[in-house]
Amino acid sequence: MTIQWEQFTPWASLAGGVAIGIAAAMLILFNGRIAGISGIVGGLLRPVRGDVDWRVAFIAGMFLAPLAYSVFATVPTPQIDADSPLLVIAGLLVGIGTRYGSGCTSGHGVCGLSRLSPRSMVATAIFMSAGFITVFVVRHLVA
Repeated sequence: MTIQWEQFTPWASLAGGVAIGIAAAMLILFNGRIAGISGIVGGLLRPVRGDVDWRVAFIAGMFLAPLAYSVFATVPTPQIDADSPLLVIAGLLVGIGTRYGSGCTSGHGVCGLSRLSPRSMVATAIFMSAGFITVFVVRHLVA
């Protein structure tokens, strides 16, 4: 195993983590809501009066932030090593998993763990384990 040092970005990663933490803290402090993306988007599928504006603003911020970042720095070009049908299947599986798990990685992994939620601790352990196993199988057993 080798480390790709050009991909090692501790300061940018720390800044991103701090930004996510601040955004999640602000959302719960000022709006009383957990920053789980599946819950935020799901709330738009069945809109409740007076509950749409903040959801749209949060999602818009997720799309506008990279555009603002691109003013100051070069945005890396993503490389996706999968074809479209596989990505669609993966997306559907993630969607199903967030429904069964009552939340997504951001809701459980970021916000749930910071609140010391036992349910989020179990959910995070399960999805992280599933990710580790999937990478191992794909890289070492299938390929």
